[in-house]
Amino acid sequence: MFEATERIKRLRSSALQKDIPDFRSDEAQLLWLRGWVKAGGAGSNAVRRAQAQAYMLSRSTAVIDDGELIVGKPSFAPLSPQEQQELDAYRQQYAAMAVSLDGQASHMAVDYEKLLSLGLEGIEAQIRAYRRALSPDEPEDLAKDEFYQACLISLEGVSEYARHYAEQALALSLRCEDAQRKRELAQIARTLTKVPRGPAGNFREAMQSIHFITYCLCAGPGMYQLGRPDRYLIDYYRRDIEGGGLTPGSALELIDCVCILFNEYVPKGYAIGLMVGGRDASGIDVTNELSRLFIESIAHTRMIYPGVGLCYHEDTPRDILIRSMELLAEGLSQTALFNDDVIIRGLRGYGLPDSQACLYTHSTCVEITPVASSAVWVASPYLNLPQLLLDMLGIGPLDEAGGGGAEPPEYADYDAFKREYRRRLAEKIGSNAREQNLLQMERSLHGGDALVSCFVNDCLARGRDVDCGGARYNWIMPSFVGLSNLADAILAIKKLVFDERKVTMADYARALGENYEGHEALYLEILNRVPKYGNDIDEADSQLPEITSWILEETAKHKTWRGDRFIPSLFCWVMHEYFGTNTAATPDGRKSGFPLGDGSGPAQGREVKGPTASVLSSTKWQHEPFIGGIAVNLKFSKSMLGKNSLENMAALVKTYMQRGGFEVQINVVDRETLLRARENPQQYRDLVVRVGGYSDFFTHLSPAMQDEVIARTTHAL
Repeated sequence: MFEATERIKRLRSSALQKDIPDFRSDEAQLLWLRGWVKAGGAGSNAVRRAQAQAYMLSRSTAVIDDGELIVGKPSFAPLSPQEQQELDAYRQQYAAMAVSLDGQASHMAVDYEKLLSLGLEGIEAQIRAYRRALSPDEPEDLAKDEFYQACLISLEGVSEYARHYAEQALALSLRCEDAQRKRELAQIARTLTKVPRGPAGNFREAMQSIHFITYCLCAGPGMYQLGRPDRYLIDYYRRDIEGGGLTPGSALELIDCVCILFNEYVPKGYAIGLMVGGRDASGIDVTNELSRLFIESIAHTRMIYPGVGLCYHEDTPRDILIRSMELLAEGLSQTALFNDDVIIRGLRGYGLPDSQACLYTHSTCVEITPVASSAVWVASPYLNLPQLLLDMLGIGPLDEAGGGGAEPPEYADYDAFKREYRRRLAEKIGSNAREQNLLQMERSLHGGDALVSCFVNDCLARGRDVDCGGARYNWIMPSFVGLSNLADAILAIKKLVFDERKVTMADYARALGENYEGHEALYLEILNRVPKYGNDIDEADSQLPEITSWILEETAKHKTWRGDRFIPSLFCWVMHEYFGTNTAATPDGRKSGFPLGDGSGPAQGREVKGPTASVLSSTKWQHEPFIGGIAVNLKFSKSMLGKNSLENMAALVKTYMQRGGFEVQINVVDRETLLRARENPQQYRDLVVRVGGYSDFFTHLSPAMQDEVIARTTHAL
C-alpha cells in the first residue's frame, strides 16, 4: 500500500472546497450557444451542432491549477455583465427556435483503446476514407457525408482545445520560479502536443488522453465512464515500469490526479466511474497491477467520484477482495461489488458474444452497458411500482390528488386482485415505451452527437450518429422503483383482506388515505404480524419471483424505435426519495412521504434477522436478466467491527455472489456519526455514503434522503 502524496492531499482539499454547479459552466453554455447561432447557415442540423461544439471547445479557457499533473476541466469564473446578457439572449433564441431534446444520452464508456492506438488524427484518417467511398449519386450517402463532416469538425475542436492547454502549460512554465513545478508544466505541455491528437506512447500520455476526451465528452454535457482502464492501460504501465520511466507510486499519483478531477466538474448527485477485474472472453481472470492501484486510489482521494466497481467472480484474487473490504470498513463506500459471472451470463442471454459480454461497465450507478458500442438509454424512465397499487385503491399521487380518490372495487379474490395489478403494470410499461420511442425519434431528427459517435462502434462504419441508431446496442432500460414496498404490500393485502378478512379493501384504502392516523391497530398488525421481505421467510420472499417475472415478461413485449430491446432494471438512484415524497402511505406500513425502498433489497429497517437472512432473501429471485441494474444495500455499524469482521464481510459477499446476486454495496457508518453530520455539516464535508446505486456526500443529501440512509437497518459483523 502507498500513502497519498502531499500533492494529492492538497488537490483533494482544494476540490472539497469547490461547489460544482452544472455539467456546463456559464462559459461553456455561452460559447456553445454563440457557436450555434454563428453556424445558422450550416447544411444540416448535424453539422450545425458539431460546429457549436467545436466552437465551444476551441475557445474554452484552459484551466491548470497548481500541482496538477493531468489537466482538463471547465472554468467556473463568473461571466461579465455583458456576457451574461448575451447568454440570456441566446438562451431565449435557442428556446424559441430549437426542438427540445429529451431522453437519455451518455451513460457509457467509449472506445478508449481506439483513442490510445490511433489518436484523433488516426480516427480522422478513417473518416476521410469512409467519405471517399461515398457516391454523390446515392441519396443515402448525403446523410452519411454530413455526419462525417460533423465528426471531423468535432475532432478538430478537441484538437484545438488541447493545443490551447499545451500553450497555457508552456506559458505557465516559463513564468514559474519553482524548478520542480516548472518541469511539471513543461511536461504537461509536451504531453498535450502529442495527445489526444496522436497515439499515446506511454502511461502518462495515455492517462492524459483518456481524461481529456472524457472531459470533452462530459462538457457536451453528459456522464461518460472510464470503462475498464486496468485492461486498456496495462501494456503502457508494464512497458514504462520495465523501462524505468515509471514506478507504481508515480503511476498511482497520476491515477489519483484523474480521480480528483472528476470531482471538479461532475455535479454532486450524479455519477461517473470505472470498473476493474473480471474475466476475459476465455473465462480467465484479468485482475492485474493496475486493478490494485485503481482500488488503492479510493483510499487516497476519499471522494464520491469515481464510483469504482470490482467485477467479482470465484477466481478473483483474495487480496483485492480483502482490500476492498478494508476500504469499506473505513467508511469509504467504495468498492461496489458486481457479480461478473452473473452479468456476463445476462449479457450473453441478450445476444452478446463472449468477446463483448466480458467488456461491460456500470454506466453511472449499476446500469450495465457494453463498452465502446453503446447508445443505451438507462433508467428510461423510472416507474413507481407502489403507486400502481395505490391507483387500484383509488389513491392518487400526493402532488395530484392529495392522496384521496374514488372508493376501490372489492375484488372477487386474490387472483383477480393480482391480475388487475399486472394489467395496470403492462399498460404503464406500454405507455412508457411509446413515450421513450417518441423521444428517440425526435433525437434522430433534431439531435446528434458527432464527437461521441467517433468513439462508438459501429457509427463510423455505418455512417450514422448515435442518435440515429449508429451504435451496435440501442437498448432502453426502464427502472422499477419500490420493489420491496410492493412485495410487502401485496402480502399484507393478501393476508389481511383475502385470507383472514380482517379488513375490507375500502377500509384499507381509507387508512392509507389518512396516513394510518386513527387506524393504529391495522398499522401495528401490518408492522408486527405480516412477514417482511429480507428475513429469509419464504412467505414474504415468494412475492419477488412473481413480481420480477411480470416485469420481465411485459418489458420484453416492446421494441425500441431503433429496433432494439427494452431491458428492465431494479435500482433507484435518488428516485426512491422523489417518488416517496409524492406517494401516499402504502399497504406495507410505509408512511406518507417517506422514501420508497432504496434498491432491490429489503425496505429500510425491515431486515431484522441479520445480514445473512437479508442476503438469502435478496437472492431468491433471478437477477441475471436485469442487466439494467440491481442495487442491494447493506449497512454495518463501524463501532461494532471486530477482528474477524473483514473475513465475515468477505464471506457474506461470497455467499451473495454464489447465490446469483447481481451487485451489492456496503455502508459502514454509525448512526451517531450520521446524526452528528446532519447537525454539523461543515465538520463532515467528506463523509461519503452509498445511496441508491451511487455514492454521495452525506451532507449534500436532502433531509429526507438523510433520514432514509439513517433508517436503514444497521448490522453487526
